[in-house]
Amino acid sequence: MIEITALASGSTGNCYRVTDGKTPLLLEAGINYKQIQRGLNYQVTSLAGCLVSHGHADHAKAVKDMVKAGIDCYMSLGTIGALGISGHRIKPVKAKEQFKLGTWTILPFDTVHDAAEPLGFLLANRAGDKLLYLTDTAYCRYRFRRLTHLMLEANHSLDILRENVANGTVPVDLKNRIIRTHFGLDNVKEFLRANDLSRVQEIWLIHLSSENSHAQRFKTEIQQLTGKPTYIA
Repeated sequence: MIEITALASGSTGNCYRVTDGKTPLLLEAGINYKQIQRGLNYQVTSLAGCLVSHGHADHAKAVKDMVKAGIDCYMSLGTIGALGISGHRIKPVKAKEQFKLGTWTILPFDTVHDAAEPLGFLLANRAGDKLLYLTDTAYCRYRFRRLTHLMLEANHSLDILRENVANGTVPVDLKNRIIRTHFGLDNVKEFLRANDLSRVQEIWLIHLSSENSHAQRFKTEIQQLTGKPTYIA
């Protein structure tokens, strides 16, 4: 059993609570600490830890506050350096080196983003459930087996992005950065086709752009492609 709760998702901030019923974790701390407190019903100290994918503010804004609250925060050395933080609550992790956190076994893996040493995470619990967390990446070079839950960035659709460039809403330079650094709808579909979905129970689409996406369309297209329950964070 895995339960996912989105506290915030998108370019203004990302933060998700996940639990297997025994070990609750936070994925990202990209909103202010008071929002996190409210989202967790003021039970921040119940968390076993916080995983941070990279150092951009919409993923790491409240890391220092989480540390002050006594929560261990796990991230790459590149992210630690980018945030300029230290202390015994900051736990460096490396791509392809798994570690245990409560009832979870967590495997970080490298992603492709304009940040210092960004990571995705594969979380497995003792019951055999596997959660993949993949965000802020141009593509994913890895394939995964026996996944049960997916949290995938679906930042944009190329047709919407091009239309916004044409009407002047999005500058060309920004469009190019988005394509180079973020997972779009086409990427999500390609990734899903390439991976084993036989055990998947649910798919969460996260980090949708406020301008370059369409939530209902994305949900419908992914559900039609996979036949799996799909949720928008």
